[in-house]
Amino acid sequence: MRMLRRVIVALTLAGTFFGVLRMRGKGGVPPQVGGWREVDIPAR
Repeated sequence: MRMLRRVIVALTLAGTFFGVLRMRGKGGVPPQVGGWREVDIPAR
C-alpha cells in the first residue's frame, strides 16, 4: 500500500511539473504572417 501511495504521489508531482512547463510555453517569435491589417474606410 505504501508503494502504491508513493507511485501516485510521484505521478501527481510529475504531471504538475509538466503542466506548469506547458502553461509557461516556450516563448519564441510571434507569427510573421497574418494578424492585423489596416482597414480602408471610404470617405463619405
